[in-house]
Amino acid sequence: MLILSAAAQLGPDTLRYPEERHFRNVRQLTFGADNAEDYWSPDGKHIVFQRTAPADGVACDQIFVGGVPAPGEAFTYQMVSTGKGRTTCGFFMKNSEQVVYASTHGGADSCPPPPDRSKYGNRYIWPVYASYDIYLAGLDGRIVKQLTETPGYDAEATISPDGRKMIFTSMRDGDLDLYVMDLRTFKTKRVTHTLGYDGGAWFSPDGKRIVWRASRPKTEAEIKEYQELLRDGMVAPTRMEVFVADADGGNARQVTELGQANWAPNFTPDGRIIFCSNHEYPRGFPFNMYLLDAAGKPEKISRDKGFDAFPMFSPDGKRILFSSNRNNGGTRATNLFLADWVE
Repeated sequence: MLILSAAAQLGPDTLRYPEERHFRNVRQLTFGADNAEDYWSPDGKHIVFQRTAPADGVACDQIFVGGVPAPGEAFTYQMVSTGKGRTTCGFFMKNSEQVVYASTHGGADSCPPPPDRSKYGNRYIWPVYASYDIYLAGLDGRIVKQLTETPGYDAEATISPDGRKMIFTSMRDGDLDLYVMDLRTFKTKRVTHTLGYDGGAWFSPDGKRIVWRASRPKTEAEIKEYQELLRDGMVAPTRMEVFVADADGGNARQVTELGQANWAPNFTPDGRIIFCSNHEYPRGFPFNMYLLDAAGKPEKISRDKGFDAFPMFSPDGKRILFSSNRNNGGTRATNLFLADWVE
């Protein structure tokens, strides 16, 4: 499936809010549907992302890869997942010629059913499908290897800068914890051990540290609800903070204490942390992107009134890729955006 997105722009920087001083030449790459979790290839030439577009026959998330377009060119992309089941969390290998992603297609060809939120007051809840496993695939869509086979959820994989390790979230020991797999021996080590959801982890540019999002239920009621949700194959991502640790899980510490949902963290090329949060808004919306300074103070870098998330800097640090609700014509569409970065 090859898709050509519109190349039109509204005009010079009309997609940038005046307060977004770090952005220049904001460009919209996709137009319509739900496009998210957008990440660069190590060589800076491609983007991997997940997309749901029922109008295009993509009933639930599938993984796509497209070349980074030159100015004036359209963004073209094609599906690299199987088109079966539901997928999430695509990420490039170091060679920029393969990707890892999680998929439920080993359980069924159809999209898995959405979570039943009625038992929990119809709150916002993420499904953690037990049929998710992690696969390695070429850019032609051919699966090279299934990397996980344990019962239960295995997803949210990213790759170390040297290409030798994969960090991911798994339910294999009964909780949502982080694990690191050696991609030469395929031996796996658990690196978090505290009750709560640990996910969305990334390695630092030098490979020595990791950053991730985590929930930490503490009261009896919080623990009970967390465990009940988990038994039902769900997690409530409404209270999460950002943590860092050594790459082996040692010296773990919490680096945000903002309340509400702080998530999608990763490192900038110079080792700072960028993440997404709704902590400024009591109603839990919108989400914006923030950059932590050396003292741990968050600087707000995006200003959409809906959703700005999944930021990732280009390998040279000169551009930033993110997903946003901006310029969606009042619909619920989430699109990919590319901008020059200004310090």
